[in-house]
Amino acid sequence: MAKPHLVLAAGGTGGHMFPAQALAEAMLENGWRVTLATDARGARYTSGFPRDVRIQELQSATFARGGILSKVMVPIKIVAGVLGAVIRFVVDRPTVVAGFGGYPSIPALAASWLLRIPRLIHEQNGVLGRVNQVFVRRVNVLACGTWPTKLPSGVDGTHIGNPVRQSILDHMDIPMPDVDGPLHILVMGGSQGARVLSDIVPDAISGLPSDILDRLTVSHQARPEDEDRVREIYETSGASFEIKTFFDDVPQRMAKSQLVISRSGASSVADISVIGRPSILIPLAAAIRDEQTANARGLVDAEAAVMIPETRLDPATLCEQILAILTKSGAAQKMAENARSVGIPDATKRLVDQVEKLGRRA
Repeated sequence: MAKPHLVLAAGGTGGHMFPAQALAEAMLENGWRVTLATDARGARYTSGFPRDVRIQELQSATFARGGILSKVMVPIKIVAGVLGAVIRFVVDRPTVVAGFGGYPSIPALAASWLLRIPRLIHEQNGVLGRVNQVFVRRVNVLACGTWPTKLPSGVDGTHIGNPVRQSILDHMDIPMPDVDGPLHILVMGGSQGARVLSDIVPDAISGLPSDILDRLTVSHQARPEDEDRVREIYETSGASFEIKTFFDDVPQRMAKSQLVISRSGASSVADISVIGRPSILIPLAAAIRDEQTANARGLVDAEAAVMIPETRLDPATLCEQILAILTKSGAAQKMAENARSVGIPDATKRLVDQVEKLGRRA
């Protein structure tokens, strides 16, 4: 008997790829074949996917990048990608197609709609992304990672949470280190959001008292062009530090930290919630739909995180918040417990259940 076939349609950012990767790992375990349909840009971000996942490149494009000529070519590339997906799906028909957003997901989602293949989309953020807005009325199931998710009138969603990678789940039961011993702070901003954190966080940390700095280690994600100036500030602060453009061991670093300073991307919020750590969240002001504010709301309402709008972010304000979390009696431990209380570690299983339910309809 042929194995059922799941096609994942996802874009080239961690916010789209991490939940897709989590679902891929689980569906392979359940005996499904798994294909990731993305474009050339997305294919560069697939190193974390299991080896058994087939990578299928399809043409796609966005109006958000490039000059006039690039924008003229967008519809042509999308149509070519959709036709390519239709041909591939006719030859090797998927049982289910699951979209995770991003313009590279357009061809596979469009082809599955044209061929009436059972399909779902998973929206990670509290506001629908632009591609998911297009397809939300053309799928069988809308799975929501953040709740509540702002939805169009007449559209119902199912709250399942945001799937996290197995490496996150492997660290969910590790107790947070006591704040009276060595201290660790993890600073991560994502590819779009790292610049402002590099502008503010090192100066804020430099303003901490010496008894904090003497036992503090900072893991700071920074853009390549910002590394030198960030390093210079930390060197004069007295704190130990490590700066990288990308940490491939975020779960380990988060587990040993007493504080995470981060943008509030959906995957970051999910990781923080499942591992259970205090956080200071700075929503990306450039986000068109302000989805990062919506993403942060659950942790803030649970008193597990402090949210600082980017317009109010400065070193003095951030330093004050860091001190309150790390020095106020019991504050960090209570925030960690509150974060775990809103985490959804079984989000992947919930999504698997939705996929397999659709598969039975195929």
